[in-house]
Amino acid sequence: MSASAALAAALQDLEAELRRWGLWSVEPPLAEQLASQAPFCADTMAFEQWLQWVFIPRINQLLASGASLPGPCALRPMGEQAFLHLGRRQADLLAVLARIDRHASTLVD
Repeated sequence: MSASAALAAALQDLEAELRRWGLWSVEPPLAEQLASQAPFCADTMAFEQWLQWVFIPRINQLLASGASLPGPCALRPMGEQAFLHLGRRQADLLAVLARIDRHASTLVD
């Protein structure tokens, strides 16, 4: 499996994990929330919202167009903090974030 295909599969797994834990939102964020300049839009939305509404669509778009990724990811450390409330249940979610970090780093030019 290519690195792009592995990353796409990991993004699907991330969506599945977010849904599994009830962290997938049906209501999109407001335009003002999406316009945040803070890393991960941390000042306007929860990390899982940023993953759903910004990160996953953007990376899927880049993969579909064959464009280069903007740089290596470091999602797992943020996930460790953001999903602390899940306790041990966060393990699968953090594993998926680590896979995304690993696969994305191999696709950076």
